[in-house]
Amino acid sequence: MSTSAPPSRMTGIGRVLVIVYAVMALAATGRSFVQIVRRFDEAPLAYSLSAVAAVVYILATLALVLAKRRGWYAVAWIAIVFELTGVIVVGALSLLVPDLFQHETVWSLFGRGYLFVPLVLPVFGLWWLRTHRPSRAEASRVEVSA
Repeated sequence: MSTSAPPSRMTGIGRVLVIVYAVMALAATGRSFVQIVRRFDEAPLAYSLSAVAAVVYILATLALVLAKRRGWYAVAWIAIVFELTGVIVVGALSLLVPDLFQHETVWSLFGRGYLFVPLVLPVFGLWWLRTHRPSRAEASRVEVSA
């Protein structure tokens, strides 16, 4: 009797999604680090939000990679919903109350500085999670083999 490993969830578009999240995590982390070290006193709110975005992208990347493991699927949903909410709220506020964001963040103007990837990415992330929900048996197999 042979047991085959369950198919990997990180193939094709799922792998591309994780790569884009990882790139955004690196970009947001680098941007926020430089902003906070060099000019934090100029725009503490904007630069703090860039740091929050970096943490969210790192968490979403890890959660997508580990989504088959118990609990990580929910973490992925929470992180990506938070990301989408952040992009919409910060994007709208940066248009409606520009004085609040005198310096751009990752999510300012709906991610314009990143070619609107921050606005589109969570939509694809939520779609991916919705269409690739791990079964209870999968989650149990992954935990037993880990």
